Amino acid sequence: MLVKCSTPLEQGTISHSVTLVPRLEYSLNLLNGIIEILEEKRNQLKESNKFLALDFDESDKIHLNAIKLEQMIIYSLDILLHIKQRTERIYGIHSIPEVLPASIPMIRIVSAQLFGIIPLCSQKLSELSVHLGSIVLDSAVLTKARFDFSQSNEESATIVDEVKLMADSKLSKQYPNLDFLKLCNN
Repeated sequence: MLVKCSTPLEQGTISHSVTLVPRLEYSLNLLNGIIEILEEKRNQLKESNKFLALDFDESDKIHLNAIKLEQMIIYSLDILLHIKQRTERIYGIHSIPEVLPASIPMIRIVSAQLFGIIPLCSQKLSELSVHLGSIVLDSAVLTKARFDFSQSNEESATIVDEVKLMADSKLSKQYPNLDFLKLCNN
C-alpha cells in the first residue's frame, strides 16, 4: 500500500518520492478515522430507526428525515469505503496517478453532503482531498503522467451512481415495507 518505487529515479527526484509516503500514510489514517466516525453514526441511526420498519408514518417529517439521514450516512460511508479499496490498489509511485484522481471528486461530494450534519467529518474530508490532490500532482510530476480530468470526472460520477444504488438497496432491505425510493426522492 505504501509507495515503493520499483523503477530507479533520478537522484533529484528520490527525495521528492520519499515525501509521498508519509503524506499518503497520513491521508489513509485520516480516511480510516472518518470511516470509523461514519460507521459509528450509521450504527446509531440503524438502532434508533429500528421502529420505522414497523411503525413508519409517511406524513411525519421526523420519520422522513430519520430515513433520509440514514440514507445519506450509508451513502457517504459506502463511497469512502470504495475510496479505501481504491487506495489499497496503490503498489508504487506509478499507480498513484491511475488510482487516486477519481477519488478526489467523490471525497468532495461526501464532504459537501456532511457539512451540515457532521461538520468535523466534512472538515477532515476537505483536508483529505487537499492532501490526496497534492500527492496525485506530485506523483504525476515524478512519473511524467498526464491527466484527463473529464475521464476522471466521468469515472467518479459512475462510481457515485453505483454506490447510491447500493446504498438505496441496503435501506430497501432494511425497511422492506417502505416505498423507499419514493420517500427519498421527494
